[in-house]
Amino acid sequence: MNIKELQTFEHDVLVVGAGGAGIRAAIECAQQGLNTGMISKSLLGKAHTVMAEGGCAAALGNVDKRDNWKIHFRDTMRGGKFLNQWRMAELHAQQAPDRVRELEEWGAVFDRTPEGLISQRNFGGHRYPRLAHVGDRTGLEMIRTLQDFCVHKGIHCHMECTGLDLVMDDGKVAGLIGYWRETGRFVLFKAKAVIFATGGGGKAWKITSNSWEYSGDGLGMAYRVGAELIDMEFTQFHPTGMVWPPSVKGVLVTEGVRGDGGILLNNKGERFMFNYIPERFASETADSEEEANRWLQGDKEARRPPELLTRDVVAKAIKKEVEEGRGSPHGGAFLDIASRLPAEKIKKKLPSMYHQFKELAEVDITKEAMEVGPTLHYFMGGIRVDSDTQQTNVPGLFACGECAGGMHGANRLGGNSLSDLLVFGKLAGDGAADYIKGKSFGNIDEQQVQSVVRRATDILNREEGPNPFLVHEELQELMQKNVGIIRTAQELEKGIEELQRLKIDIYKVKAHATSQYNPGWNEAIDLSNLVITAEAVARSALLREESRGGHTRDDFEGEREEGLTYNVIVKKNDKGEMEARRETRKDPPHTLAGIANATLEELEGGDG
Repeated sequence: MNIKELQTFEHDVLVVGAGGAGIRAAIECAQQGLNTGMISKSLLGKAHTVMAEGGCAAALGNVDKRDNWKIHFRDTMRGGKFLNQWRMAELHAQQAPDRVRELEEWGAVFDRTPEGLISQRNFGGHRYPRLAHVGDRTGLEMIRTLQDFCVHKGIHCHMECTGLDLVMDDGKVAGLIGYWRETGRFVLFKAKAVIFATGGGGKAWKITSNSWEYSGDGLGMAYRVGAELIDMEFTQFHPTGMVWPPSVKGVLVTEGVRGDGGILLNNKGERFMFNYIPERFASETADSEEEANRWLQGDKEARRPPELLTRDVVAKAIKKEVEEGRGSPHGGAFLDIASRLPAEKIKKKLPSMYHQFKELAEVDITKEAMEVGPTLHYFMGGIRVDSDTQQTNVPGLFACGECAGGMHGANRLGGNSLSDLLVFGKLAGDGAADYIKGKSFGNIDEQQVQSVVRRATDILNREEGPNPFLVHEELQELMQKNVGIIRTAQELEKGIEELQRLKIDIYKVKAHATSQYNPGWNEAIDLSNLVITAEAVARSALLREESRGGHTRDDFEGEREEGLTYNVIVKKNDKGEMEARRETRKDPPHTLAGIANATLEELEGGDG
C-alpha cells in the first residue's frame, strides 16, 4: 500500500477516545488555538463517563463547610493505601473544585442545596458529603455538557474509527493508523502529539460493567511503542453490579443507592457489612472513639453506614457471604432501598436505577430489593505518566483518564474518576500544547504503515484460523478464574501460562474476508490489545506478594510494610517480551506526607 493512497488527516494534536477525559483534553487544546482531532471507537460521548452515576468528587464544601482539598487529598491517599503518586493526588484534590465550577459555567445542571449551591452526597471512603451530582445521572450530564461545549470549538471528531497503532519517527510520536469500522478503509492521522483517553480493559473479564469498547486499546498501543504501564495489579471490582438476569450480569448499580441509605442484606435478612468493618478503618474514619465502637458493635444508627466502606472491602464481603452460603438466589447479595426511603423519593433521587431494574430485571426497587454482586469495573493502573504534564516516557505521547495510571494507587474512591478526567484531561491538553511548541510534523515511515495494515488484513486473508469470538470467551473465562477478585500464585502462574498459549491462537484468528461491517474482524483486532492488558495485570499481580486495595492475594493476606516501598512497572524488553519489575518509590514530599497523616482537627475549616 502506498501512503499517498491512504486517506490522511493532519492535526496538531490527536486525541484518541471521546469520553469525558478525551473531550476535556480536546477542549483544552482547541482553546489554545491548536488544530485538534479526536477519534472515537464508537460515537462522540459514548463512553463510561456516562456510567459514573453517583457523582463527581470535589471539595466544594457546599454541604459540610469543614471539607477542603487537604481532606480530599487525605481520603484519596488513604483509599489508595498510600500507593498513589503523591503529586497526582495533590493536583487532583486542589483542582477538582475549579473544574466542577467550570463545568457548571459551561451549562451543567447539578442538583441544588436549599441555599442554591451545587448539592453533594456521601460516598464510600469520603470523609464528608463531596460528590456533586445530578440524581444518578451525573456522568451523563457531564458528557452532555462537554459534548455541547466541544462542538462549538471546531474540534474535528472522527467517529466510529478505531486506532490500530502509533507511527513513530526517531523515537517520537508522528501519528496514528486507524480504520473506519463501517467501511474497513484505513486512515492515517499525522500529529505532533497524541493523547490517549481510551479507558480501561474490562472486557478481558467475563463479569464486567464495561461495554464492548473497553479492550485496552490505549494500553496495548502504548506498550507496543515502549511506554511503561504502572500499578496494573490493581483492578477494581465494584461491589454492586446486577447479577440477574444473565443478559445484564455485571451492569453497574450506582453507589448512590448506598449513599442515599441503601443497605446490604444476606439471604437471612442480616445486615452483614457490620461484620466486615476493618478495625483500623473505624478508628481512622469515625468522628470519635465512641462512634468507632458503635460501628464495631453493629449499631444500626451509626452516622456513616458500613455499606459505604471502600469498594474493595464491600466487594470482598459480598463474595464471602456468597461463598459461605448466605448469598441471594443468583449468587449475590440483596441491596435494599425500598425499606429506607419512600417510593416517590427513590424515583426522584435514583431515576436511572428505577428504570434499569424495571426494564432489565422486572424488579420494582421501590418495593423489593435488588440482587447485586462484584463486577470488574475500573483499572487503577494504566499508562505511566508525568504528574504535571501527563506525558509518557515516549516523547509526544500523553494519556489521561482511566487509561493513565498513578492517581488512584491501590484503590479508587467512588466519584474520583469523574473529577480525575476533568483535572487530568485539562492537564494533558496543557502538556501536549507545551510539547508541540515550535515542532513540525514528523516523517511518516511507509514500512511502519504497511506493517500495521498488513497485520490487520492478514486476519481477513487467512484460509483458516480460530474464531475470534470463541478466543475472546476463552480469555474471559481464563481471567475470571485465575486473575479474579481473590488471587494466588498458583492461579496467576497458570493464568500467565495459558495466556502464552492463547497468544498463539490470537495471532492466527480468522475473520471472513470482507472489511465492511465485519464484527468478527473488529473482535480479532481487539484481541491483540486485550491479551497485552490481561498479561500485564497477571504479571503485576504475581509480583505483588501482599493484599492491598483492589489486589487480594489469598496466599499473602494483609498489607506488608515493604509493599509501600515500590510500584510494579510493566514494559516491553529488548527481546519484545513483557517484563514486570518492582521500582522503588521516592520519599513523599514532606508537606504532603504531613497532610495525609494529619488528624481531621488539624485540617478542617478553610483550605489552608
